Amino acid sequence: MRIATPPYLQNCMRFSSLVVKNLTRRPLRSALTLLAFATAICAVVSLLGIAKGFTRSFAGVYETHSVDIVVSRQGTADRLSSSVDQDFVDKIAAIPGIVRTAGVLLDTMSLEEREVYGIPAVGIAEDSWMLDDYRIESVSGAQSGFAGDPEDSRRLMMGIHLAERIGAKPGDTVMMFEEPFTVTGIVESRSTWENGSMFIPLAALQKLTDRAGQVTYINVVLEDSANAADAASAVAQIKEQDARLHPLTTAEFVATDTRMQIAAAMAWMTSFIALVIGAIGILNTMMTSVLERTDEIGILRAIGWPRGRVAKMIVLESVLLALLASVIGILLAVLLTWGLSQSSAARGILSPSIDPQVILQGIVLALGIGVLGAMIPAWRAARMMPTEAFRSV
Repeated sequence: MRIATPPYLQNCMRFSSLVVKNLTRRPLRSALTLLAFATAICAVVSLLGIAKGFTRSFAGVYETHSVDIVVSRQGTADRLSSSVDQDFVDKIAAIPGIVRTAGVLLDTMSLEEREVYGIPAVGIAEDSWMLDDYRIESVSGAQSGFAGDPEDSRRLMMGIHLAERIGAKPGDTVMMFEEPFTVTGIVESRSTWENGSMFIPLAALQKLTDRAGQVTYINVVLEDSANAADAASAVAQIKEQDARLHPLTTAEFVATDTRMQIAAAMAWMTSFIALVIGAIGILNTMMTSVLERTDEIGILRAIGWPRGRVAKMIVLESVLLALLASVIGILLAVLLTWGLSQSSAARGILSPSIDPQVILQGIVLALGIGVLGAMIPAWRAARMMPTEAFRSV
């Protein structure tokens, strides 16, 4: 017994087939438009993923050490170059509810002999609890802390990615400031940023940078049972120590950092340019398609197609093209960012985060551009009169 297909389903199938057929009618033009739009989506997803990964990598520096509050100097435009008196490390540690504190000094160094520039240098006290959060391969076989003579200021440890980049191992010597520094250990951290950094005893880095008694910021760890109210209370008490101190919870410190905001703004601005180019490509393709199909659209109107159905056909063609472009663009973005993150120059610095949220943003933007790019062609097609088809014959 043969079961007839319901008329409404047959109509839907014919309509969908027509949409697909219209896109494949000019395969070269459709492929070029698809490639251009996919490239734009690839750029958007890649940039957003890199910016988000940059922020997560920055946040990971503090999450690795379970830091709850970061104290920098009030009024400093770039918090990573702030300067706080080291004496506040112990003063803040005495505040009720605070378990421990650690002063950290940041700077940027270069290993010119190895042609590696702009390396983050982290100054940490040799007895700091922060060193316990690392896995360290040292010359002495110890698993934590700086090895070597405490009186020797020319010692440093390297993050595992930085060490791999220059081929260094414990016991090697590198030249910095035209002086030999001994690599006393290789540090492996849960933070990508730290894995690409070098670690120098705090007193030694203060001497090298002429910042005696100063740190960039102070890490503060609260009791395990602390809640948001406890954190707010600790922040208030830290401010009472000195009006120049600027304590923020870790989440606030990362979210309001100028570098993070600039990275996100640059990603969106560049993405906007890419999307505009993609939208122009979609508009050009759909408008050309409508002009070429004047007789066909006129005949459809003559046989009873309402204007809304004609417009829907054009919009669906554009949306289908955008959907295919988003899938291809996202796949390209994943491959591109993965390849960049594995390169020797970017490893330990670039850690893209193309998570479901970034993917969803890419798809939504692609579909939005697909709809916007089809609005004018769809409007033109919907206004087309049946008589135009006969004039073009």
